[in-house]
Amino acid sequence: MSEDIILELDEKNWEKKIENSKKPAIVMYYSESCSHCRTMKPYFEKFAGEYGDKIIFGRIDVGRSSWIRERYGVMSTPTFKYFCGGKPVSDLIGAVYPKVLENMIRDMIKHGKECADRSSEIDYEITGYA
Repeated sequence: MSEDIILELDEKNWEKKIENSKKPAIVMYYSESCSHCRTMKPYFEKFAGEYGDKIIFGRIDVGRSSWIRERYGVMSTPTFKYFCGGKPVSDLIGAVYPKVLENMIRDMIKHGKECADRSSEIDYEITGYA
């Protein structure tokens, strides 16, 4: 089942599974109370079944991992964020048309090798808290 290939991410496995990954990844930031997340979940699972051998699919509950939500500037759910070489490259926010999400996944697979070169490094020493 495609849900089995979607990694359930949290602050304990985030670095290993996403930031240190050699494969491109797409992460769905969600919350249990989000109706749009429930709308997008079957499409995300379908695409994981179709493309899960080429790209990592993960999901993270923003209510349980607020540090990662803040670190990557996720303001609403669902947010789909694409990572290459552990760096965020692009994102989609909200209940988008499934075809738009699929096209973004296909683009990530097609351009996965060079996408990390077009993204910004994250300075892990910066914090908004004094």
